[in-house]
Amino acid sequence: MKTRAEAGSGRDKPALSTAEFVALIAMTFALIAFSTDAMLPAFPSMGAELAAQDPNRISLVISVFMVALGVGTFLAGPFADTYGRKPVVIGGVALFILGSLISYYAVSLETLLAGRFLQGLGAAGPRIAPLAMVRDLYEGRRMAQITSFIMTVFMLVPAVAPYCGSLIIGALGWRAVFAAFILFAVLVALWMTIRQPETLHPEFRRPLRLAEVTGAAKEVALNRDVLLYSAVLSLGFAELLAVISSIQPVYDVYFGKVESFPLWFALGALVAATGTIFNAVLVMSLGMRRLALTAIAVKLAFTAVALVVMKGELLTGTAGFAFWFIWSTSIFFFAGLVFGNLNALALRPLGHIAGTAASLITGVSTVVAALITIPIGLAFDGTPVPLVFGNLCCSVLAYALMRRTIDD
Repeated sequence: MKTRAEAGSGRDKPALSTAEFVALIAMTFALIAFSTDAMLPAFPSMGAELAAQDPNRISLVISVFMVALGVGTFLAGPFADTYGRKPVVIGGVALFILGSLISYYAVSLETLLAGRFLQGLGAAGPRIAPLAMVRDLYEGRRMAQITSFIMTVFMLVPAVAPYCGSLIIGALGWRAVFAAFILFAVLVALWMTIRQPETLHPEFRRPLRLAEVTGAAKEVALNRDVLLYSAVLSLGFAELLAVISSIQPVYDVYFGKVESFPLWFALGALVAATGTIFNAVLVMSLGMRRLALTAIAVKLAFTAVALVVMKGELLTGTAGFAFWFIWSTSIFFFAGLVFGNLNALALRPLGHIAGTAASLITGVSTVVAALITIPIGLAFDGTPVPLVFGNLCCSVLAYALMRRTIDD
C-alpha cells in the first residue's frame, strides 16, 4: 500500500513545482494576515465612527476574528480529512467573502464584529487545509523546512498589507478594505482550484463520524508532547497577536508616528522575515526543538530587558523609538524560528489524522491566544508597557513548558 506522500492526489494531473506550491500555500495563509494587518491603519477612522466612546474596543476586530478562526478550525480539520483539502479551502473562502460583505456595510461596531466573526470562521478553511496539504507531502525536518520557505513568502504580505491598507483607506475610506479582502480571497480560490491537485488520496479519507473525531481528539489529548507543543504555540501566538492588536495605537499615541506607521510596519515585517530563512537553513542541522527552545529563551531575555527599559523610560526620543522598533520586530522574527518547528513537532506523530490533528492543535492555540490577547489590548494605557509585560509573562511560561518536552 502506498504511503500518504506516495499516493498524493491519485490523479493524472501533475503536482506543482516546489516553488509554485510554496507560493500558493503562502498566499493562502496570507489571506489571514491580510485580513488583520491591512486593517491596522483603519483603526482611527473606524474608532471615530463606530467606537467613539471607547476607542480601545476597536482592537476587538482582531481578537474576535482570531477567536472565530480558532473555533472554525475545529470543523475545518475533520471536513478536510473527509472531503479533501481543496473543497474546504473553497468553502471557507465563500464564508469569508460573506463576512467581508457584512463588515463592509456595518453601521455599528457590533455588526462589524459579527462580520469579522464570520470572516474568521471562513478563514479557518484556507488556514487548516493547506497545512494538511503540507503534511500530506512532507514530514519531519523536511516539513519544517518547507514550512519555513512558505513563511518566508508569507511574510511579504504582512510587510505590505498596512501600506496597501493605508492607500485604500486614503482613497476610498476604511470600508473599501473589505472589498480588497474579497478580491484577495477570490484570487487565492481560483489559483487553488485551477493549479493545485488534491493531496488527500481517497483511500486515506476518514468518515465524518463523531466517533472518528472524538477518537482523533483523544489521540491528540493523550500525547503529552503534542499537548506541550500546542501550549507553547498558544503562548507564542498570543505574543504575536498582542503586538498586532496594540502596535498601531503605540505608534500613534505614544510615538506620534501615525502617518509613517505603515512604512515602519513594512520594514519590520521584511526584517522579521529573515527569521524563517534562518530557520530553513538551521533546522536541518540543529533540529526543531533545540532551535525553537533557544529562540524562546533569547526572546524571553530580550523582553525582560525591554520591560525594564520601557517601564523606567530609560531611553527616550529617537533612541527610545529605535529600541521599541527592534523589540517589536523581534517578536515577529522569533516567530519565524518557532512556529514552523512547533507545528511540525506537534504533527509528527499524527500524520494519519493530519487534518483533524491540525484543526485541534491550531484551533486550541488560536482561541487561547486570542483570549490572552483581549485583556492585553484593552489594558493599553498610552504606553507600550502593558504589551511588553503581557509578552514577558507568555515567554516565561512558554520556556518552562518547552523545557519539559523531549528532544527531537
